[in-house]
Amino acid sequence: MSYTTYTTDALVCGSFEQNTADKSFLLFTKDAGMLFANARSVRVEASKQRYALQDFSRVRVSLIKGKAGWRIGSVETVKNDFSLALGREARGSVVTLYKLLRRLIRGEEASAELYDFILVALDNIIQNQTERSFADLFIKLQVLSILGYVDESALPKELKQVELKDIEQIKDRNLVIKIEKIVTNALDSSHL
Repeated sequence: MSYTTYTTDALVCGSFEQNTADKSFLLFTKDAGMLFANARSVRVEASKQRYALQDFSRVRVSLIKGKAGWRIGSVETVKNDFSLALGREARGSVVTLYKLLRRLIRGEEASAELYDFILVALDNIIQNQTERSFADLFIKLQVLSILGYVDESALPKELKQVELKDIEQIKDRNLVIKIEKIVTNALDSSHL
């Protein structure tokens, strides 16, 4: 019996050790959503997949759907967002974004719009050395909005027209308070 192989871009959101040398990976893929995939003998020193499948990495991966779930075939590293981030604050923002994905995304449901926004957000985090807290708050708001946890009519009008790269230009204290309230309500209503 032959199995179908799917090749897709993915973010490595987490990994869990199994048995002696195997690992299970939590992957957020562009085409299949969030899924667990197993890799055999990936912890062996001679494994070629060992370095490609590090947490916080962007990869191009071949996945095989079997009877017991997904298995990882070949992997090609695109980049590791954590190691490329400039400074401690940026690395913290990368970790926060990956944790938010792990918290909010459940199941194998494709969301190309969310995946594309996450890539833009990660590139912004890596390249910009500005103060991160407002940008991180805006990224959370956008992720929650794409997932449907935010009422679009509740968003302040200045947020509807701004891009992530220009977010620092509209920052003020009242806007921060509004966004924090919207994000808190959205996270509470998600029950995740």
